[in-house]
Amino acid sequence: MPIRCGIVGLPNVGKSTLFNALTRAQIAAENYPFCTIDPNVGVVPVPDP
Repeated sequence: MPIRCGIVGLPNVGKSTLFNALTRAQIAAENYPFCTIDPNVGVVPVPDP
């Protein structure tokens, strides 16, 4: 069963930076609030132990 999760938080706290690090994406991560308004979708492979 796949796991779905979201990154939620206050403006300008590093959500886009975390998203980029986890998914190796290149979405905008600027140093001002509301830079990323539209939702982004990414996939992170997690090996089954």
